[in-house]
Amino acid sequence: MRFHSLPGSKRYPDADSEYDIVLHRYNTVLDELFHGQDVRIVTTDWSDASEPPALSAQHALWNPGARHWMSVRTDEEETDPDFITYTHLYASRKPWRSGLVDDLLRAAAEDATVGVMIASSSFDRIHHPYDGGADVLLPTTSERDTIKHSHADWLSEHPSGY
Repeated sequence: MRFHSLPGSKRYPDADSEYDIVLHRYNTVLDELFHGQDVRIVTTDWSDASEPPALSAQHALWNPGARHWMSVRTDEEETDPDFITYTHLYASRKPWRSGLVDDLLRAAAEDATVGVMIASSSFDRIHHPYDGGADVLLPTTSERDTIKHSHADWLSEHPSGY
C-alpha cells in the first residue's frame, strides 16, 4: 500500500512544520512494522561499472556502517556499452528505534536519494520511502489491511491508490 507523507498529497515539504509531519508519518509506520526488531537499511548508488564505487561521504552519513551487498545490471536488455549501468546496493543492520534514519528519510522526502528500503531481516516487510510518500509491503493481506485502516487519512484519494 502507499501512504502519502503530507496532507492533500503534497509532494515536497517546504517548511519545518511539514518536515515534522513527514518524519512523524514515516516513523509511525516504521515503529508499527519494526518495533523491537533489527532492520536492514538498504541504499543505492549507480555507475557504469560492475564494481561498486566507494560510498560518498553523504551516502555514508545517511547509512552509517553500510557495506556493499550486491550489484545488478540496471537493464539486462541494454546492448549499447555507452548505456549499460549498474545499481549497487549497500546495506546495514541496526536495532530499530524511532528517529534512527531521520536524515535518510528526510533525504528521500527531498528526492536527494532514491532506492531506499528499510526492511525486516527476512525482507518480508519493506518500507520504501520516497518524495511524496512511502510504499509498504507486508507478508499478509490481514497485516496490510490493519495498518491501512490505522492510517486511512494518509492514503491517496485517487481510485487506484496513487
